[in-house]
Amino acid sequence: MPTGSLRLATLAFSLASLLSISSVTFGQTTKPKLKLDEFFNSVSFPDVKVSPDGSSVVIETDRADWDAQVNRKELWLYRTGAGAADATDQGSGRLIQLTQSARDTSPQWSPDGRWIAFLSERKPQEKNDDAADSKGSASRRADSHGKAKAKDGGDVAQLYVIAPEGGEAIPVTSGEEEVHAFAWMPDSRSLIFSTRQPWSKQQNDDHKKEWKDVSRYRGDERGDVIFRVNLDDALSRNIARPAREDSDSDKDSEGTLGAVAITHTPLKADPLCISPDGKRLAFLTSSVSERQEKIADFDLFVVNLQSDNHAETTPIRLTKNEAVETRPQWALDNRHLFFQTTLGSPEGKYEDPQPRLYWVDAGDAGASQPERADLQRWFASYPGEIARYTLLADGSVLAAGRQGTEVQLITQANPKAAITKREGWAGTYELPSAAVRGNRIAFAYSATTKPTEIYLAEGADSLAQAKPITSFNKLFTERDLPQAKPYRWTSDDGTKVEGMLMYPPGKFEAKNLPTFVFIHGGPQDADGNHFEADWYQWDRLAATAGWLVFEPNYRGSTGYGDKFALGIVPEMVSRPGKDILAGVDALVKDGIADSKQLGIGGYSYGGYMTNWLITQTTRFKVAVTGAGAVENVANWGNDDTTFDDAYFLGGLPWEAADRYRSEAAIFQINKVRTPTHMVAGANDIRVAVAEDYLLDRALHELGVPSDLLIFPGEGHSLSKNPWHGKIKVREELKWLEKYGGVKP
Repeated sequence: MPTGSLRLATLAFSLASLLSISSVTFGQTTKPKLKLDEFFNSVSFPDVKVSPDGSSVVIETDRADWDAQVNRKELWLYRTGAGAADATDQGSGRLIQLTQSARDTSPQWSPDGRWIAFLSERKPQEKNDDAADSKGSASRRADSHGKAKAKDGGDVAQLYVIAPEGGEAIPVTSGEEEVHAFAWMPDSRSLIFSTRQPWSKQQNDDHKKEWKDVSRYRGDERGDVIFRVNLDDALSRNIARPAREDSDSDKDSEGTLGAVAITHTPLKADPLCISPDGKRLAFLTSSVSERQEKIADFDLFVVNLQSDNHAETTPIRLTKNEAVETRPQWALDNRHLFFQTTLGSPEGKYEDPQPRLYWVDAGDAGASQPERADLQRWFASYPGEIARYTLLADGSVLAAGRQGTEVQLITQANPKAAITKREGWAGTYELPSAAVRGNRIAFAYSATTKPTEIYLAEGADSLAQAKPITSFNKLFTERDLPQAKPYRWTSDDGTKVEGMLMYPPGKFEAKNLPTFVFIHGGPQDADGNHFEADWYQWDRLAATAGWLVFEPNYRGSTGYGDKFALGIVPEMVSRPGKDILAGVDALVKDGIADSKQLGIGGYSYGGYMTNWLITQTTRFKVAVTGAGAVENVANWGNDDTTFDDAYFLGGLPWEAADRYRSEAAIFQINKVRTPTHMVAGANDIRVAVAEDYLLDRALHELGVPSDLLIFPGEGHSLSKNPWHGKIKVREELKWLEKYGGVKP
């Protein structure tokens, strides 16, 4: 071989070897970057429930169906041991798709483990493809099964049951009114459910004749009736049902055949829970208009179930306070009733500390009036937020506690016992669920570079040995995800504040980066060591596009103590605004952020803060905002959570008029120079679309570049059509690129 050829061959071999070595040594950098389409194919988990004996887990999933233009809500079943032929291997068990109507939510196991009850908006008259052993039906379009419709065209959720072994889901309720909530009786032979007071066909016809298409804002409201229905009767009716029923029949209009009224309330009853001995029912009330206007609408009631089945029982009010109670559950002693609070305080005058957990003594089963004095707070010495909880088989409580940027599992044996932090992985634990008989625990877990999946542990002492039982979000592990870490600074008044920094892939801890300030909503929330991929939390896409994403946990955020959470009162936007700007100053001073390339954005309260901050400084080159108010009077009148707004601002509009003005962006909007992109749901009742029209009109008047997208039919959560959320983020990224000067 000539010398030149030998040299060329040697060089070629050396290059090939170098490339081979590089691909192994630096393999982590060869992962492809995350794309927009991939990002929006993530799967979330609204609910997880362990079977009573711990042998199975039912999982609710939520994912986009782009062809049908809906979010598919379906139930999956994980069970240990042998599974169906088409099941997916997950550790030592099997994961099986249980329902496929795309409209199935809120699963609950029967106490004997033989059935799973759930709510669904499917048509009861049509056959469904639910079956644990069905093959090839997962790709069917969501609209192939239709939806149950009320006469006014709205969707109607009804109660169904399905066997864990699979098969067709069986309707338990029918009618034109939506089932709000349900619960199993301890013997698994009957269920309790709540629905708005049913009307007969004649009542519906008379109302339509008199009012045509006119909606009486308060006049059409009516409260709930709570019914009991026998499961065997429902199963028998399903076997005898003809292929089609006349949905306009009197019986269908009046409600479920065989259902017996237990009690009624002038308010909405949701959720329901039954004591372990089956003697009492507890339920929470809320406004029938679904607008939180009066704190007195939110309370716990108890009903004695030992009375004559054919006679309604008057509910007994258990709480009367200035709090919004949520997630009630009976203790194993059949006497105490757990509940959480998200707004207000059950202990005194209204305030909005971090979410807490309590129990109240409901007295003896036969008492005509339960004792209400014994209210005790669980995890009282815990400095952070109690996010979700579940009861363990020994009567103790397992809770997800948020402290700083971590959400970890903690336990407590009783309200006065020591709090134990359970050893697990750094990151975020959510949706804990425990077996009634046994030690197994299921939960959702994620970290910044570890996508959310469902895990199963053998007990609270074995969290670090928990096994994943789903792999829906595996694709994210095959992409070059941004790395993140906490960042701390001191605000203008000396208060310590924390947030997260998410770096562009391959630039972890780099300096002088273009920075996008991404503000979380709430304000009762916090950013931290967790994974999320949706239209609301798209920080990973922004980082992949080249931005350092700064996520400040400003005052008002949870996980940092009640004083910190209450620190925004009565300076609803100006106080957290100072915290955020101090964080930006610190990043610039530390050489992390490029002061000439700053962007800002957020949704809901994050949009509110964005709107305010672009009036306080011109340093931001670009802004993206969604569902954020620019004034406070109309926002108070349109908001479905009015009492917390009034609390944040120190009074009602006529009581604190000056502050309603001083804490509003619209009165300083002439200072804005930042090109601003806006989005809103046309049917939003949390932050009315009028706020976005107002901001758009003002920017247009000032000649500031702006764009406004209105999503038809959407409320605050943009949950109707997945395309809306995808288009939102697609256009926000384009706006950041156009005016922020950062090329992907």
